[in-house]
Amino acid sequence: MDAAMVGALAAVLASLFAAAAAAYGSRGATRAAREGGALTGYNSLTDQLQEERTELRSDVATLRAELAAEKAESARLRLLVTQLGGSP
Repeated sequence: MDAAMVGALAAVLASLFAAAAAAYGSRGATRAAREGGALTGYNSLTDQLQEERTELRSDVATLRAELAAEKAESARLRLLVTQLGGSP
């Protein structure tokens, strides 16, 4: 084997290794992109759930205030009925 043949074989082997490395790197990049997308989706979903939880807490606070007002009104009306001689 002369030097030209050795050089050609080395070039072929190097190109095979380069192709294998590129394929492996591409697989890794695809996996990283997919995992990155999953994390982004998870973060987005978490943010949406936190916003919904905040809104629901506000709604619950409003409903509790309304319920307290209704109970106070009911107690006032019972007292009025009692004062007027009726039975609640």
